[in-house]
Amino acid sequence: MLTHGLGCCRTPSGDIPEHWPSRTSVYGGLGPTRCLCDIARVGADYPKVELHVHLESTMRPELLLQLAQRNDCPLPASTLAGLARFCVATSFGDLGRIWLEVTKVLRHEQDFGDVLLSYAREATRQGAVYVEAIFNPIIHQRRGVDMDAVFSGYCDGAQKAREEYGLEVRLTPDADLWFSAAEAEELARYAVAYRERGVVGFGVSGADYRDSPAPFVRASQIARDGGLAFTPHAGEFGGADLVRFAVEQLHASRIRHGLGAIEDPGLLKEIAEAGIGLDICPISNVRLGAIPTLAEHPLPVFISAGIRCSISSDDPAFLDTDLTRNCDAASSLGVSPRTLFEAGVAGALCDDATRARVAEIGAAFDWSRIEPSAWT
Repeated sequence: MLTHGLGCCRTPSGDIPEHWPSRTSVYGGLGPTRCLCDIARVGADYPKVELHVHLESTMRPELLLQLAQRNDCPLPASTLAGLARFCVATSFGDLGRIWLEVTKVLRHEQDFGDVLLSYAREATRQGAVYVEAIFNPIIHQRRGVDMDAVFSGYCDGAQKAREEYGLEVRLTPDADLWFSAAEAEELARYAVAYRERGVVGFGVSGADYRDSPAPFVRASQIARDGGLAFTPHAGEFGGADLVRFAVEQLHASRIRHGLGAIEDPGLLKEIAEAGIGLDICPISNVRLGAIPTLAEHPLPVFISAGIRCSISSDDPAFLDTDLTRNCDAASSLGVSPRTLFEAGVAGALCDDATRARVAEIGAAFDWSRIEPSAWT
């Protein structure tokens, strides 16, 4: 059960509830149901900013097989086709199971750098010009991998991404809510120590409908005192009380998902007035059951409330998606690519000089050739 005044959205069986009545009542009337397969393609040929992608969840079967062979680490399947079948998440539980299994292939500093560089190549092909990537060092530390090897590998990969693809990558390590508060606090200190190598934020992730974020207040304070932003997952499956806790107690700079805020119009106003952005991952939200259908996604409501919403792919390799398809999903809801790009630039945690360079890319692009005038 969640404590410290936070409501619990866990069912007696321990599963994520299918839908919450308060969400369903708010979602109603946003438009006809639209299958994900019906999304119109805007395409990859325009600049994008991605602020929410889990690096361990970007490993496609080819890279997984390569790393497994390099490190003599058996996986549940030994062929590309078999791994492709295994790495398909249809629920939050599935996602966790797959993630825990495939991350075992990451053993050495080079492995982490290779993961980042592989995703940089994929993201660049889809038009990304700036990416903030999430990674979870504690699970690797528990398996005997040195924490510095995880950080150094990803930081080296970010540098190579800039050199080889011209892609700016910044890093935001996460602590899972099922880890201990002491582990999270140690991770926050490591994150601060790597500020000069591209770490810009620190967050928590996991099942906040089940595991209270309250014990992680101290970790958030360590990160913020060290000059990092705090970027927690909140309200992906849980309600508005969890989003409010992230805003008021964790002092979030940006919120990952934040869908539960739709239940509280007053909270939407507070988020907008505070300039707190939301990382929206529409295909993930539908595939994992956080939102009933894409047509019922609250993204247009958030934007109408004045909240900056960027679009990201979340766990692309395990959800059969990518950055372009998520941006297409957002566009199908009537939100323009330019609006999404500008929200991403505004919400990025980079230095001002990098933000200005990324903004210049958007300013130089002719958005009129891909944007109908009806888009917002």
